[in-house]
Amino acid sequence: MTDARPRATHQTPASSHPASPARPHVSMERPASYGELQPVGGGDPIPLLKPTLMIGRRESSDIVLRFPNVSGTHCELSLVADHWVVKDLGSSNGTKVNGTRITECRLDPGDKVSIGRHEYEVCYNPAALSTGDGSAHSSPLRDIFSRSLLAAAGLENRRPQKPGRPRS
Repeated sequence: MTDARPRATHQTPASSHPASPARPHVSMERPASYGELQPVGGGDPIPLLKPTLMIGRRESSDIVLRFPNVSGTHCELSLVADHWVVKDLGSSNGTKVNGTRITECRLDPGDKVSIGRHEYEVCYNPAALSTGDGSAHSSPLRDIFSRSLLAAAGLENRRPQKPGRPRS
């Protein structure tokens, strides 16, 4: 069984391509994103593919940064209304926004977030994430309560039940 979650990984120089610089790698085709993290000083941008993203060194993270100064579960990015919010998860080397160590902070476009010793510029368009009523759109989580949990999980019976035949 393959993992179908979008996952951006950040390769260290000791990756399978020793001559290539450290670059993020997206493991599947890039769907519409909620913005991106642009490495300060150059490098490929890391797309923000979901409204909530775990960032850390562990392979289970949504964005994997393979650096020794990044904690296993370092921080979390969450889309709240039409802005990103970063929350430090008790990391050893901390999370900074525009040079100030934070525990939780709203991220505006152009802000610089440092994860360990690695700095990224936050790039997104709040107007593109807003429907005008303060809620994010284009998210499968937006209308989660508008249908049954079975339908949301794709488990609802798709065949109509024949009349007069009880379910077993």
